[in-house]
Amino acid sequence: MRYFLRACLLALPLGLSVNCVANAGSEEQAEFNLTGSIVDEQGRAVSGVKVEVLETRDISDNDGGFELKPAAADTYQLRFSHPGYFPLVQTFSHYELAHNSASLLNDISLVSRAKNRVMLAFGGDVMMGRRYYKPYFGDEVLIRPEHKLADSRAIVEHIKPYMSIADYAAVNLETQVADKTPGERASKSVTFYSQPEILDALTWAGIDYVSLGNNHTYDYKESGLNSTLAFLEQSELGYSGAGINEKAALKAYRQKINNKDFSMLGYVGWEGSAKPTQTANHEHGGAAYGSMANILSSVAGEVEQNRVTLVQYHGSLEYADGPTGVTEQRLKSSLDVGAAIAIAHHPHVSQGLELYNNKLIAYSMGNFIFDQNFSATQHSFILYVWLDDGKFHRAEIVPLYVKGYKPTPATGMHRYTVMKRLKELSEIRNTFIGRSGGHGVITRDNQGYAGMGKRLDSAVEMQPLAFDKNTRVASLYHLPWQQELTAVALPDQDVRYRLGTNLINGSDFESFDTFSSPERGWLFEREHMSVNDFGASGNKSLSLELSGSRPSFFGMQSFRRVYKPSSAMTVTAKFQTSEAVKVNFYWQGRKRSQKLFDAFNKGKKHLIGSVDLAADANWQHVELEFNSPRIGYRSYRVLAELLLPSGEKARINIDDFALIEWQNAYSRSPQPEFFNIQSRQPAYLGLDRLVDVPVMLKFD
Repeated sequence: MRYFLRACLLALPLGLSVNCVANAGSEEQAEFNLTGSIVDEQGRAVSGVKVEVLETRDISDNDGGFELKPAAADTYQLRFSHPGYFPLVQTFSHYELAHNSASLLNDISLVSRAKNRVMLAFGGDVMMGRRYYKPYFGDEVLIRPEHKLADSRAIVEHIKPYMSIADYAAVNLETQVADKTPGERASKSVTFYSQPEILDALTWAGIDYVSLGNNHTYDYKESGLNSTLAFLEQSELGYSGAGINEKAALKAYRQKINNKDFSMLGYVGWEGSAKPTQTANHEHGGAAYGSMANILSSVAGEVEQNRVTLVQYHGSLEYADGPTGVTEQRLKSSLDVGAAIAIAHHPHVSQGLELYNNKLIAYSMGNFIFDQNFSATQHSFILYVWLDDGKFHRAEIVPLYVKGYKPTPATGMHRYTVMKRLKELSEIRNTFIGRSGGHGVITRDNQGYAGMGKRLDSAVEMQPLAFDKNTRVASLYHLPWQQELTAVALPDQDVRYRLGTNLINGSDFESFDTFSSPERGWLFEREHMSVNDFGASGNKSLSLELSGSRPSFFGMQSFRRVYKPSSAMTVTAKFQTSEAVKVNFYWQGRKRSQKLFDAFNKGKKHLIGSVDLAADANWQHVELEFNSPRIGYRSYRVLAELLLPSGEKARINIDDFALIEWQNAYSRSPQPEFFNIQSRQPAYLGLDRLVDVPVMLKFD
């Protein structure tokens, strides 16, 4: 059993234990004890809830408590069900439960069923073309031509449990649908289409409706649009946001949900500069143009018929932290004339949420099913919204990690990254996200509390942050995302600190091989790589086989597109090797006008620094500082060249490979200096000198 030795040795927190069993003549086994509690929205214990994980189940007692003893595994998906409450699914990693079980599994709140209460689910941008069929870098093909249906369903298998429990689920279908390349291509830089099996996969995953109001609905003009509409008509999916003319494009899709009349409207926020435009008019089809006049008119027309109207809007700027002024005004105006909720997309990264006049706006859902291969686009979320007779009751955020182009539940450092970003981007709009297990919650009273003023997470005392020997950088991923760092107590007056974010996803390798979806963000020789069931700081690390006859490279496979030029940076990693190894660290950039693979193959490698690793069974920590490219580059990546001087073969283990972008200068201030939104999402704390005692942190 892969976890036997490690699980028996772990010192686990209260509420979690491992029971190791060894039978003569049989393989050793480990049970992982999970205990937690369930409450309602007012913070009261809920008894009689069936809790299931893997092959085990329990019923919550009078105190809402439950205890499960599944076999140890990489991840645990807990399912909660009770006749009087909406079902719930939450997923956790072995590593995060082993270190934070008390905070993650206590006071998981359920939403009660009530008359005229509806549970909606929303996801972001969806496509299954391009690299799903023809991946880069020799990666595994995700959709094989001879297995299109089964492979398309496999893409969504890990979000099916989440979408299928809602009364109604919707996404943005940002692709045309055709069984062969459509006709004339629009004169734009990026076009794509997806095979019809995408529609079956979405239906199978529990999705009921797709919005077509986006800038890829007209990628192959009329032939692609007509094909898309024809295949949608043959499917079980509802749709709106595009049509053969302007009137058809602006027409709402109407659906009765739990005996209540709903209308779904979709729009794209700009017409496009090409001719014909991407938006429909009296001459040709296309997406529904989300001008202010069109939005106000079409929303008001549905509201006047006493229909609960849901708006989806495609606008703002790609990879931005917040909406444009045009997007914000149009969304708020749609709510002013009666829409119940406004959901936006297009930036391919998540943006904040806002409770506006007791109605919810999601400014960008990020990617849901997409093949973008740079890390900023891989964190997103599912949004649950409960409406009571069309009025906002509650929202719940399910963090996602688009891992190898497949949407998966975000655990560990990915959960922290998603939720910390959403918390901070929402809080600047006076919208507060509380915690329920591993999810975020927005309540009707907008207090970040669990009903009746009881906070899910009260302020904690000062917490120690320890630094490994000979290191000046420490991770914050294990700390509470739902609370804000408010004080830093340094060991002495000569020490200064700074806060930084990590530009590499999955740098601790804890989720590397989970959810049957291998990471695609790392550069290494696949035939010489394996995954270890041990690590420097957790349960996983990577192992590479080195040869003295040639150098080996490890690092970021893709360029980091979203970064701040001329920033103070630290590349950090931990190595374990049985032979002496020389490591040269480089940064490599892609210039603004440079083709992608030209940059990969010919881009200059700039030396950051070199390190000589000794043959040592202990982990060796490396920290090197440099500055990110200042001008002339659209993206960059960091690589490590591994050289084996002995000329023999050896294996090297790698863990905690991070690229830290520091968000403020060194400071002695006991109050953190939050000068930008990134500094409010710290993943690392760095010191200007070595210390041998912990730094103390306070969160409120």
